[in-house]
Amino acid sequence: MKRKVTPENEIHWPRRVATPAEAVKYIDAAGYCMLFPVNNVPLPSLYCAVTRRSPNAGIVFDKHFAMLWRWKDKLPHRRRVFYAKYFRSRGTFISLKQLPYFLAMRETAVQPGDHARFYDGGRIRDDARRIWEALEEHGPLATLELRHACKMDTKAGNVRFKRAIVDLQCLLVAVHFGAEQETAAWASGRYELTCRAFPKETAAARTIAPEDARAKLAAKFLELHPGAPPPQLARLFGWSKDHAVSALSVALQVGERWKGGASAPPKRRQFQEGFSP
Repeated sequence: MKRKVTPENEIHWPRRVATPAEAVKYIDAAGYCMLFPVNNVPLPSLYCAVTRRSPNAGIVFDKHFAMLWRWKDKLPHRRRVFYAKYFRSRGTFISLKQLPYFLAMRETAVQPGDHARFYDGGRIRDDARRIWEALEEHGPLATLELRHACKMDTKAGNVRFKRAIVDLQCLLVAVHFGAEQETAAWASGRYELTCRAFPKETAAARTIAPEDARAKLAAKFLELHPGAPPPQLARLFGWSKDHAVSALSVALQVGERWKGGASAPPKRRQFQEGFSP
């Protein structure tokens, strides 16, 4: 039986998130969070912060949903946050402070032309290589333009495109970079290479060892779930058991030094008591 999303996954925030600036502050405080609550993903969601609803209440298509939907397009386009289908291939926000650690952890602080190296190394399939190459050549492209550039215009090509663009987002190579009204239906997502959309964070990631990045991400997760065991981190981040144990050990050691009187991080009152409706 699937475990439902629990209120404990949500951040205790002092008031409803009502503006883009407040959304950025929330994402910065969380470090990384979901667009909507997701089963078996123990992370807060911006949806609950905007609506103040329980994570198990379901998604309501109202003015709050419409506002949130605009933000997930505008905020990354304005380079305020990173947004992509990442955890469980679902909509994920990552703060710019945490983005270098994610890129270092995934070892994807790449150059625009690294698609051939990743393909030759078996890290991406040919469809993902073609999308990456098109973005390198043309810059940010909306979905239909990108499919056309990659010759994935057919129904079967659309299936291949959807799989490949998610693969690139899960590697953090591609970022959702706004939206464009290509048809009379819903606006299409626009995509860009992360290394061009966020060059400062990409450069910073190149100076961080993967093991140090994992420890930083584990420490951030412990702010929300102080007693998290290694298997929980391994499932969430896709780490091996050894990597999860090592990251958690380093994160806990740093926490003990803070308790012992070393310079501590700022207090985060919003992490105290889980979700508050």
